[in-house]
Amino acid sequence: MSAVTSAKASVALRTTARRTPMQQLRRVGFWVLVVALGFFCLFPFYWALVSSLKGDLELFQVPPTFYPHSPTLINYNDVLLHRPFPRNILNSIVVSTANTLLSLVVGTFCAYALARLHFRGRSLILGFVLAVVTFPTISIINPLFVEIKNFGWYNTYQGLIGPYLVFSLPFSVRLLTTFFRELPREIEEAAMVDGCTVLQTMFLVMIPLAMPAMVTIPAQLHQLLERVDLRADLHHRR
Repeated sequence: MSAVTSAKASVALRTTARRTPMQQLRRVGFWVLVVALGFFCLFPFYWALVSSLKGDLELFQVPPTFYPHSPTLINYNDVLLHRPFPRNILNSIVVSTANTLLSLVVGTFCAYALARLHFRGRSLILGFVLAVVTFPTISIINPLFVEIKNFGWYNTYQGLIGPYLVFSLPFSVRLLTTFFRELPREIEEAAMVDGCTVLQTMFLVMIPLAMPAMVTIPAQLHQLLERVDLRADLHHRR
């Protein structure tokens, strides 16, 4: 064991000795960049945590303090007990989860049909899906709000799930259609030769192979959590 260890140490020393000053400088610069990027990414989380533990006077103090001199939990008490923050979080979770699951389920069926089945108008439907993806959301905010009120969906879960689904479903269809097209058709034909129907081939063969693409769809969840801001309590609807 000692001989192996000494051999590894000698190889490491020779490798280090072979490095030119420029290579060593690049290595140092690489790690400096890694540390700087890590600090840049993690500092906002540290600052948010530190700020939550400060009182009002220290929070707005100039120059700011980088750690709380008198830590307090009064901010958490105010948010959790005197404001509808837990209800807001629940609303966001319900809306985001429902939208993601619907996008995943409906998008899988649509994408498989567009990628594997041959029918008239398939290219037209796929082109429409791609057009919806590039459509600016802000341009339909006003008519969308009017329609939501006409349907009686104002201040309800479906009033948020429906519009979000309109814009997230095309993304799921586009992503899964591309992935299904890349899968070898021979696998699907082999399943059908073994007696599988179209649905059995889809559920038993194609969907398991498409899991790497399907697991990327819930990545939309964090975007929806940032956008959903349903502050009104749904128990007090008009």
